[in-house]
Amino acid sequence: MGGVTAADLAPILLVLGDEELLATRAVAETVARARSVDPDVDVREYQAGALAVGEIAEMLSPSLFGGRRVLVLHSGQDARKDLAAALLAYAKNPDPDVQLVVLHLGAAKGKAFADGLRAAGATVVPAAKLKGHRERVAFVREEIRRAGGKCTDDAAEALIAAVGNDMRELAAACSQLIADTDGRIGADTVARYYKGRVEVSGFTVADATLIGDVPAALEALRWALHVGVDPVPIADALADGVRTVARVAAAGRGDPYQLAGTLGMPAWKVKSAQQRARGWTPEGLVQAMRAAAECNAAVKGGSDDRAYALERAVFSVAAARQGGTR
Repeated sequence: MGGVTAADLAPILLVLGDEELLATRAVAETVARARSVDPDVDVREYQAGALAVGEIAEMLSPSLFGGRRVLVLHSGQDARKDLAAALLAYAKNPDPDVQLVVLHLGAAKGKAFADGLRAAGATVVPAAKLKGHRERVAFVREEIRRAGGKCTDDAAEALIAAVGNDMRELAAACSQLIADTDGRIGADTVARYYKGRVEVSGFTVADATLIGDVPAALEALRWALHVGVDPVPIADALADGVRTVARVAAAGRGDPYQLAGTLGMPAWKVKSAQQRARGWTPEGLVQAMRAAAECNAAVKGGSDDRAYALERAVFSVAAARQGGTR
């Protein structure tokens, strides 16, 4: 933002399009630029459909205390004709201390208002949903560049294949990649980073936790939440994993196929639990069951931060295992 002056701030901005991420970002960047010129800038937000033409004068009148203002008008396509006419009249001779930001979906509704603002010299900020694959590739490359990194076309294509087309998901994935790498993103970087992650589930989290691999468990947990796995089945998988290990450990080291009948579970599950039971003590398993139960209660009881409850459970269960090996 360094070097931004009042002369650089466009008096009228028309944010045109239906992609919420881009529209929200355009407003945030406008406010940030205005604050770099005047830290005390007055930011006000309005809904075009609820704004009466009589309120325009108050909205645009100079502040009693002076200073810059940013006026954000949401859903500009909903502005009634008299309101649009008053704003278009203002746009011909705008106040230099005011930035008027109009968000407009860009469709047929309210088109005359958008066209009028453009004709009056408004700075247009495109915010349309990305239509095709090439646009999404360009978006990913620009996201990486904005964050100070470099990204090849094939890396962007690999990222889209792993994450999907949702722009918020793509933007979040770009931020994560930049944070976790040196910023030079190639297809091999994406392949390493996303290998098998789309298939992650609560069982992936539980398996890593039960063998005491906290970094792998947290990585799997964060990715599962990022791709939209619900916290409840993750908590259930962790509790089920601890219970299964406890039951199998209590049954001794017998043949998995014989124990399967006794315990009423498939032989493969018995065999898997026998491997995970190594290093656990009865006391450690009691602690782990308590931690898993607390996590279940928090996640299903509407805890404010279910992700935190799951992370805490991963640490607690792994600590119970370590405690039991001493």
